[in-house]
Amino acid sequence: MNKSMLKTIVLGGTALTLTFALLTYPKEALEASVRGLNTWWKVVFPSLLPFFILSELLIGFGVVRFIGSILEPLMRPLFRVPGVGGFALAMGMGSGFPSGAKITARLRQEEQLSKTEAERLVSFTNSSNPIFIFGAVAVGFFSNAAMGIILAFAHYLGNILVGLVMRFYGKKADTTYSASTQRPSLIQAFKEMHEARIKDQRPIGKLLGDAVLSSVQSLLMIGGFIILFSVLNKLLFVMNITTFISSNLSYLFSLLQLSTALSLPFISGLFEITMGSQLTSQTAESTLFQQVIIVSFILGFSGFSVHAQVASILAETDIRFFPFFCARLMHGLFASILAILAWKPFEQNILSQAQWSPHALPTFLQEGTTSWSQIYFEFCTLYGPTFTILLLFTYSLLYMKRHFPLK
Repeated sequence: MNKSMLKTIVLGGTALTLTFALLTYPKEALEASVRGLNTWWKVVFPSLLPFFILSELLIGFGVVRFIGSILEPLMRPLFRVPGVGGFALAMGMGSGFPSGAKITARLRQEEQLSKTEAERLVSFTNSSNPIFIFGAVAVGFFSNAAMGIILAFAHYLGNILVGLVMRFYGKKADTTYSASTQRPSLIQAFKEMHEARIKDQRPIGKLLGDAVLSSVQSLLMIGGFIILFSVLNKLLFVMNITTFISSNLSYLFSLLQLSTALSLPFISGLFEITMGSQLTSQTAESTLFQQVIIVSFILGFSGFSVHAQVASILAETDIRFFPFFCARLMHGLFASILAILAWKPFEQNILSQAQWSPHALPTFLQEGTTSWSQIYFEFCTLYGPTFTILLLFTYSLLYMKRHFPLK
């Protein structure tokens, strides 16, 4: 039996097993599907769409080329990517997964990056956004705003360290690489911006329509993966597969002096970061220090759900997925180590604000709180679905106009 035949059997068998599990546990699958759908249309779609549309417009108007010219002397020596990588890094940190991958793929399609540079760039421009780290994880799950500081510190610094390590990736492929010592020139940057805008040639109306269509299509794909992995995570749990894996993993946790009760949340977090972080916060048998380490790894690794989203985006280009996967493992390890190193300086502040208990309501759901995270979640809950429906309606009109024009 050759390798290709074996792969076919494995993939087909896996699909049949999941289908059988779906038919066996329809109630659990439906609940997980609804949970994933709520996450997508209340939070993910309304929060990511503006960033996606804006990035498309900035690329079309040549602004990204302008930013790239200014940041070239910084990004080249540090990360060995063009200056436009600075735009992908900033947007990825601000809007979260998988913005960095989408922008990197777009820059590769525009031929502003080589294949090797794109594989380097995508490895360190995907991260959780600050709203999720501070609002959902620190305040929502742990009821401890101070924890957001150490989680964000470990997460973002770990991502930068991944970029510094990945600068050595594909060194032989960079035969034309040379560190730029030229100071950034505003005049040259404006010239490159103008040339990029003229080269695009699309009128503003078409550019805006293309931006909306492309962004909504990407978010529909992201929504599908969120729902799929939410259901998959639940099915693996009810089938006791997650429990079996975690029981074997508990030996490793014992060697690392971590609570074995954290092995189950850790496995869940490898599939989906929200569920993994929430289960970690509810593990009473572990200390807060151990929970910070596990959540830092989960946030850095980002979960197979995000991996699938990124793989789907990269499939439209020649960018390989494997370097991204290796970078996520590095990010998880770096973030965990940084969390350990940063624990002592932040320990007193975190413990003084600890209000955590396994049965406590999230802070943003408790009465009398007026934090920015509460305002954000309330806004998304109230207006997110309406915003999503309106944009989907707009997308439908634009799609019909493009593909079925009136004669």
